[in-house]
Amino acid sequence: MRMHRRTLLALAVFTGLTAPSMALAADDTIKIGLLATFEGPFTVLGEDGERGAMTAVAEMNGTVAGKKIEIVKGSSDASPDSAVRAARKLVEQDGVKVLVGPLSGDEGIAVKDYAKTQPNVTFINGTSAAQDTTLRDPAENFFRFSTDGAQWMAGLGTYAFKDKGYKKVATVAEDYSFPYTQVFGFMAEFCKAGGHVPSKSWVPIGNKDFSSVIAAIPEDVDAIYVALGGADAVNFLTQYQQGGGTAPLIGGSITVDQTVLTSKGKLKEVLKGTPSAGPTADTNDAPAWKAFVEAYKKQPGAFPSPSLFAHGYYVDMKATLLGLDQVGGDVSDGGKKLRDALSKLSFDTPTGKVSLDKNRNAIADIFLTEVTEGADGNLLNKLVKVVPQVNQTLGIPEDEFMKLGAVNRENPSCP
Repeated sequence: MRMHRRTLLALAVFTGLTAPSMALAADDTIKIGLLATFEGPFTVLGEDGERGAMTAVAEMNGTVAGKKIEIVKGSSDASPDSAVRAARKLVEQDGVKVLVGPLSGDEGIAVKDYAKTQPNVTFINGTSAAQDTTLRDPAENFFRFSTDGAQWMAGLGTYAFKDKGYKKVATVAEDYSFPYTQVFGFMAEFCKAGGHVPSKSWVPIGNKDFSSVIAAIPEDVDAIYVALGGADAVNFLTQYQQGGGTAPLIGGSITVDQTVLTSKGKLKEVLKGTPSAGPTADTNDAPAWKAFVEAYKKQPGAFPSPSLFAHGYYVDMKATLLGLDQVGGDVSDGGKKLRDALSKLSFDTPTGKVSLDKNRNAIADIFLTEVTEGADGNLLNKLVKVVPQVNQTLGIPEDEFMKLGAVNRENPSCP
């Protein structure tokens, strides 16, 4: 240790660096933590989330408020424990005062709870979309500009009932908070329209064998609503197709995302025509979306079109940078000015205007889509309809919405 100090002193004398000038060098950089799933079954999702975040950084030429942006990565495997461990390392060892992430539902609830123990750190979501990350018992220093999984379902339940004519639907989804939120959002409309859901199947993340799940689906349903992500979606859809399944599908947002549509195999015939809804549509012809797609494609390993994870991390990182720019990159007050700026922030994204409600959750446009084959043979989500400015209570007065209860395996129900 003594030798290390002498070395530092000699270096300072040699280079002419004094203590104030060394401090200035540190002040010229702003460190941002980037937490995503770079391990486990959602790895491909996390990698595309990183592409989205770095698209926003590139858009700012790697600087904000005259300071160089330094990204410090943290990796999780989609489990709450791993997400908190990664967040804790970024905050308590790497010293980040601003953290963007995590990616998955249960991770978001866990990081929200951790945020309450770090009041001088500002947390901005990645793509975690469980409803209760912000709706119930929110953290004052946790912001979500990327909406939740129930919001992403806006328009789908009504479309499935009225336009597709499905009256009876079975659901298959992973067994954690985000799929609970997606099923809630779909059923909120579908059940209200008169539809019935006689069967729900919940499966663990990383499930390999779906034979018993497929066998348990009632034969008399009109369609199957599937809310599985990454490798889970690919495994289910492959086994369903190999098993001779013929019922039409309705897609959860990440089930028909580019992270699944670009998978190799015989999934095309299964997925074509599948309706879904979410924060993006591949065939959106808005100039802002087209510009975003071109910028995103400059990232290494980019898909033909950005996944919703790239979009979500882009939006949340862009909000972070806009907020930091407004406060001159100054978080020396424990981030109070930054959080005040973020709370009031409203800006145009590649998918329309986004602003926050009182719980710091986004209000934004949602896109109703159907899977189609593009001219190049790739599968795309074709835009069917835009549902404008969807809030977290799905347009229902807040007191009435809260009476519907928290999302879980049993709620809602319309057998």
